[in-house]
Amino acid sequence: MKINKLNSIILLGLVAIISILVAQLLWTKEAFTLEQKKLSQKTHIALLEVARKLYKGTNHELPAQNPVQKIANDYYIVNIDNDFEPDILEFYLKTEFKKMNITTDFEYAMYNCQSDEMIYGNYISLSQKGKGKQSVHFPKHKNLVYYFAIRFPNETSYLFSSMRFWFVLSIALILILLIYVYSIFTLLQQKKYSELQRDFINNMTHEFKTPLSSILIASKYLSEQNPIKEDKKLHTYTNIIINQSHKLNHHIEKILNIARSDSAPLELKKETIAIVPIIQETIENIQLKYPEASIKIETLSNDYQIETDVFHFTNLVYNLLDNAVKYCNEKPEITIKIAIESACLKLAFIDNGIGISTKNISFIFDKFYRAKNEKSNEVTGFGLGLYYVKEICNLHNWKIKAENNSTNGMTITLSIPYKK
Repeated sequence: MKINKLNSIILLGLVAIISILVAQLLWTKEAFTLEQKKLSQKTHIALLEVARKLYKGTNHELPAQNPVQKIANDYYIVNIDNDFEPDILEFYLKTEFKKMNITTDFEYAMYNCQSDEMIYGNYISLSQKGKGKQSVHFPKHKNLVYYFAIRFPNETSYLFSSMRFWFVLSIALILILLIYVYSIFTLLQQKKYSELQRDFINNMTHEFKTPLSSILIASKYLSEQNPIKEDKKLHTYTNIIINQSHKLNHHIEKILNIARSDSAPLELKKETIAIVPIIQETIENIQLKYPEASIKIETLSNDYQIETDVFHFTNLVYNLLDNAVKYCNEKPEITIKIAIESACLKLAFIDNGIGISTKNISFIFDKFYRAKNEKSNEVTGFGLGLYYVKEICNLHNWKIKAENNSTNGMTITLSIPYKK
């Protein structure tokens, strides 16, 4: 199965984010292990120093064998092989743990050889969040007479708190992954709906064209009959049917072209042309349709040339003029200003129409968008004309801007890169 470009990008993005997330989790796990080893080493050094101090001032020497044994991650025993006082032990433990910057809570117990049991010492809260005496069992160890045991009840939470940055980063990456997956899901849903919409439009317009062609053929044949020609009223009605059928056919063709451009980009056949003659010819066509419209060109030269597709450029100008005439409450007066500004050829289409509200002006180039105003119910259309204009500008890498005039009407300006 052929994978298109969009699916490839989505797949690569997903693999990249998952790979980064997996790497981050592995680094977090490794960092946790290192923190655990670091705490173990600091604890070992502190307990060794406590044992050395307990031996100090006695007739016994610190044995050559390491007195500190790690039984579990949070449990240590220290063999003293000498009698010691609980208060002194607690003082030394606090002092040495503070020196080694061990700030987690701990509790200790000592072996009483007379009662042959472990006697609970105390719960020391270095984090000032102590929970008091804990009912924790300290097991006895064989072959040891004088020893004490240390347990860190909150070791795991202490390690997690020291790795706060790593966990925040991991959570952020997980959120990014979830947002990415949600965005991709939404994008695919929108793509699916867009394809359904395009298929519906294609099927609908094709179904319309067959009966419409039949109506046109029958109407033209009807208009050529002598009884129709002789009856002025019937002849007028027949012409209305033909004209409205042509208008409907024009709208259907426009919808088909837009749907076709969505599925496959329009191909431009560019050539260098003088734009003023093209615009003048388009004006003549518009005035055949709207004889009352007054359209003029203001330019310093008739020799401005650009590289464009003649067919699409002509349609672009026609659509802009057609819109300017249709959305006008008085006699349409349109001025097309052509000038060079900042290495760009500016084409400004200035009309005296009804304009558009400021909040809606940014939407006029959207597909199927039609602003609600006093003319929208009178003017027929599908909101595709300016969308088509915007698409042609994008294909040429031109800029287009719409703005309301200070008095009435609006101005649509095309900025075309220009080389003399």
